[in-house]
Amino acid sequence: MAEPYREILVVELLGGLGDLVMLLPAVHALARRHPAAALRVLTHEPGGDLLRGDPAVTEVITIGQGQSGAERAAVVDALALHRPDLAVTTTRYDGIPALLEDGAARAVTDLWRRPPPDQPVGERYLSILHAEGLIDAADVGARPRLHLRADELDGGERMMASWLPRESRRPPVLLVVDAGMDVKLWPRWHWQALVRLLRRDDYPVLAVGGPGGRPPPCPLLPRTDLRRLAAVFAAAGRRGGVVVGADTGPVRVAAAAGARTVALFGPTDARRYGLAGATPPPVDTARTGPGRIDTARTGPAPAAGAPVDVQGRPDCPHRQPTTISEQTCWWTADCPLSPAGPACMADIDPGTVAAAVRRAAGSDPAQAASPSPVSHGTGRR
Repeated sequence: MAEPYREILVVELLGGLGDLVMLLPAVHALARRHPAAALRVLTHEPGGDLLRGDPAVTEVITIGQGQSGAERAAVVDALALHRPDLAVTTTRYDGIPALLEDGAARAVTDLWRRPPPDQPVGERYLSILHAEGLIDAADVGARPRLHLRADELDGGERMMASWLPRESRRPPVLLVVDAGMDVKLWPRWHWQALVRLLRRDDYPVLAVGGPGGRPPPCPLLPRTDLRRLAAVFAAAGRRGGVVVGADTGPVRVAAAAGARTVALFGPTDARRYGLAGATPPPVDTARTGPGRIDTARTGPAPAAGAPVDVQGRPDCPHRQPTTISEQTCWWTADCPLSPAGPACMADIDPGTVAAAVRRAAGSDPAQAASPSPVSHGTGRR
């Protein structure tokens, strides 16, 4: 029987949009198990926008980034306003776990504890919360979902319709060029080659720009806020569209909004951070020919519509799957294997990515004979 928690505080202050998205299944699972509780989430902007209007969340408490000690002070304030019966956090710095242990009746302060190198991060969170008796077994395999209002979804539909060519016979492909960190940037010439390959196959291609990535030669979507961008991704998803980008927050938002995704992994391990979950295995960059994925090394092809994760340099000796921020390249993008930049990202071939897009879109000839059902998001994470 569930404990009668009335106040639950979830603290996610790791700083990345993707970190919040990976925690969303845990937030929703806690709300389902404890429906009478007021569930408050403390996180950074702009990620807090993703939770506003979510029926599972009573209150979103947000802070900016960049001011020393701001996160600790925000936790102190949150504890003072509403003493939680239960506190849950992914955050381990600045004494925040100790604050929660002292200020809450019960605290789960280490969702990273002893992670296996091949267990996806989000699944690790859920398995620990289930072991603590805080969520139901049915939620252990849950995936992130965004909650978007009907008017937001309608707006996304209008924007997508205005950008797509009327005569298009293929679903749209959206390219998330920025990666948030230099170490995750896919080379510009690879983006250019991918655009050429996709246009050859008649896919309409649109780029989502950002400060860290130079747009490839294709139409650029106007910059917008996070919820509108999620609604555009949802509209692409309803058309069977695919979002391509590095292991970064917007690609995770796209998957949570219902779009199919092809995620490019270099310094991070797709077994831990992949959008496809524990199965199928990530696609690596071994190929039997241009744009052909070597299924002998990658295992069975994922179903049409399933996320596809592409791993660059899977044998990199410097990758640390469970301690990524301690990798020598992480903060500077100085690669010990290449003076030109991250060898793991350069290793991801545009032909492999184009083949992954066809697979995700369900237009891979190898899957045409027996297409698998497509699982669409409902605009809920």
